[in-house]
Amino acid sequence: MDTRPVLMKGIGELNLCSIDVYKSQGGYEMLERAVKTMQPAEIVSIIDKSGLRGRGGAGFPTGRKWQFLPDNGEPRYMVCNNDEAEPGTFKDHMLLEETPHQIIEGMIIGAYAIRSHHAFIYIRGEFKRGYEIFCKAVAEARAAGYIGKGICGTDYDIELTVHRGSGAYICGEETALLSSLEGKRGEPRLKPPFPAVKGLYGKPTVVNNSETLAYLMPILRNGAEWFSSVGTEKSKGYKIVSVSGHVKKPGNYEVPLGTTLRQLIDDCAGGLRDGRKFLAVQPGGGSSACLFEEHLDVPYDYENMAKNGTMLGSGAVVVFDDTTDFVKAALALVRFFSHESCGQCTPCREGGHWLELMLERILEGKGVPSDVEMLVNVSHQITGLNLCPLGDSIEPFLSSVVKRFESHFRKYIKTDPTREKQYA
Repeated sequence: MDTRPVLMKGIGELNLCSIDVYKSQGGYEMLERAVKTMQPAEIVSIIDKSGLRGRGGAGFPTGRKWQFLPDNGEPRYMVCNNDEAEPGTFKDHMLLEETPHQIIEGMIIGAYAIRSHHAFIYIRGEFKRGYEIFCKAVAEARAAGYIGKGICGTDYDIELTVHRGSGAYICGEETALLSSLEGKRGEPRLKPPFPAVKGLYGKPTVVNNSETLAYLMPILRNGAEWFSSVGTEKSKGYKIVSVSGHVKKPGNYEVPLGTTLRQLIDDCAGGLRDGRKFLAVQPGGGSSACLFEEHLDVPYDYENMAKNGTMLGSGAVVVFDDTTDFVKAALALVRFFSHESCGQCTPCREGGHWLELMLERILEGKGVPSDVEMLVNVSHQITGLNLCPLGDSIEPFLSSVVKRFESHFRKYIKTDPTREKQYA
C-alpha cells in the first residue's frame, strides 16, 4: 500500500503555517507558474483528465463541475467549503490548522482556472483556532503579493474573503452555505438552478472542498497522468481518510483510493483495541450505512462503497467493536441530525424528532415489539423527500444496525400487552 504523503507531507514535522517554511517546500511555485504561463482552460483540462473528484462527500468530477459555468459575462465566484461537521470527519480541520497556505494556494489557482476574481472560504464556527491561523496565513499571502491586485507581477487580480460560520451542520450543504455567506438563514435552496448557474449573489459559483482544492498543486506539478495512475478505474488518486472509533491509532491517513477497509483499520490505524472483536464500520461518516466483517476486504472507493449499499462520503471511517450498544449509537446520531435540521422540510423536521423520541423510549424500557420495525419504516419514509441530503442521512446508519443487530434493540423491550396496545 502506497502511504507516501502528498497533502500531509511535512505535517507534524514542519511549521507549514509559516509562509517562509511553506515556500521552502515549493509552496506558491505552482500558483506563479499557473498565472504566468498557463491559460485557465488548460488548468481545467488537466484537472478534468486527472480524474480528481470532490473530496467533500459527493465525489463529483471537479473538472466537469468547473465546466458547467455559463460564459455569460457575469462575475464568477470560487467558494471553498471548510464547514466540516460530518460526524467522524476531521481532515479539513487538520489542513486548516496545519497547512493553511496549501488551501490558499489551491483556492487562488482554482479561482484563476474558472476566471474568478473573488474567492471565499467558509470555515466551521467551532474552528476558532483554525480560523485565526488561516487569517494570519491570508495576511502573509497578501503581503507576499499572492492576494490582491496584479498578483505575481501579472494582470490577474484576486480577492480572498474569510467567513466564519456559526456552527450549523446544514451549512456544509453548498446552497445553505451560499445563503449563509449572503447573510441569510442557512437553508438549502431548491435545485435547479445549481450554483454553477445561479450561486453566490445570484452569480455563477463553484463550491469546492478544502481537500479538493489542495490537490490542485500536486496534480499540476506532477501531471494528470500521475494522479490518474493511482487508485481505481473510476476513483482516481489519493484521499485523506479520518479513522476513528475503537482503534489503537485514530487519525488522518492519506492513502490511494482502492485501499481496503481492512488495510485502513489494521495497517493504518493499528487495528482494534486488545481483546476486542470487530462488529461494524461506518465508511463515510455519520450519514453512511455500516459495513460488516464480510466487507473488510472491499476496496475503499466511491463505486465499491455504493455497490455495497453505503458511501465513501468525505472519508470518515468510524470503527465499532463488541463494546458498542447500537441503540445508544443510533440515538446519538439520530439526535444529532434531528437537532441540526434547518426545519424547512417537514419529513426531516418531524421525522427526525419522532425517531429520536422513539429511541429514547426504547432505551427507557418503554418500547414495544413493533417499535423495531417502525424505526426502519419511518426512517425509510422520510428519505428522498427533502431539499437536501440531511433528511436522507438519518436512515442509512439506523436501518443498517437495526437489521444487523436487532437483538441490541429487542433486549430493551419488555413484553407488555397494555403498552403494545397504547402505542399501536
